Amino acid sequence: MEYTHLGRSGLSVSRLVLGTMNFGQDTSEDDSHTIMDRAHEHGINFFDTANVYGVPQGEGVTEQIIGRWFATGGGRRDKTVLATKLYLPTGTWPNERFMSALNIRRAFEASLRRLRTDYIDLYQMHHIDRQTPWEEIWEAFSVLREQGKVLYFGSSNFAGWHIAQGQEAARSRHFLGLVSEQSIYNLMTRWIELEVLPAARHYGLGVIPWSPLHGGVLGGVLRKQKEGGASRGSSGRSVSTLARHRDTLERYERLCADLGEDPAHVGLAWLLAQEGVTGPIIGPRTVEQLDGSLRALSITLDDSTLAKLDELFPPPAPNGAKPAPEAYAW
Repeated sequence: MEYTHLGRSGLSVSRLVLGTMNFGQDTSEDDSHTIMDRAHEHGINFFDTANVYGVPQGEGVTEQIIGRWFATGGGRRDKTVLATKLYLPTGTWPNERFMSALNIRRAFEASLRRLRTDYIDLYQMHHIDRQTPWEEIWEAFSVLREQGKVLYFGSSNFAGWHIAQGQEAARSRHFLGLVSEQSIYNLMTRWIELEVLPAARHYGLGVIPWSPLHGGVLGGVLRKQKEGGASRGSSGRSVSTLARHRDTLERYERLCADLGEDPAHVGLAWLLAQEGVTGPIIGPRTVEQLDGSLRALSITLDDSTLAKLDELFPPPAPNGAKPAPEAYAW
């Protein structure tokens, strides 16, 4: 396993992040425990979850599954860099959501109980709260850090402007601020290159891409359809994406075949090659999917291949010649 620092922090994390959204929804608790054990066997130490994952939503089912896994011992908690999130509703009352100091306190303590731990390594805002002032958020977060209950803080789904706001507010309090941003990022969704990536690099945030295969569409969906196999990328909202981009995806899968690599592994390898990316979140539903994902760490994409991928999935710079934000100027 390869490791890197999470942004400008001294925290060492694996370059593949174990996503747990499927735990308790598409993956049983026993299988979830097996996947987490296998992740440790592979050296994956960075696990990501949220207080709303699992069914029914709002009960923290996924956090409970992870907590029961920690409780089995064997140093599982100590070996894990644990990240969870808050913001989305966990109930129907008005203060059971968003980033007020009250909800931060209540949501955090509830996550601790479910996860059966006394601290969180990385506590993330699942979304920007446009109503709660940064002074209130950082004051509430600073209390958690002073108590030793949280070591680092991160954001998710933030715009570049939000990152700048948060970091400058933290700086005014002489606070470390954010060390990571978790954002959708993949070959088909590259808009964060406009402002989010430059902001993250400027402020020293590690970028953690979610949906690295665009809901399975970049995972060889066309080949799987031809082989008669089930594919996550051929159902749900991915169907419309597949219909709009079939020609591009056919060329992508041919390119991967020429490389002798699985499209899913190429998609992950491309993210790993991007400056500022800490590691993509993989969300395996089975041990076999987890095992296969590790191939991405061994793939080196040369300049020619990267150029071909840019042709298939063009970067979003307005003028094309320069990376944003410089692309906006002449």
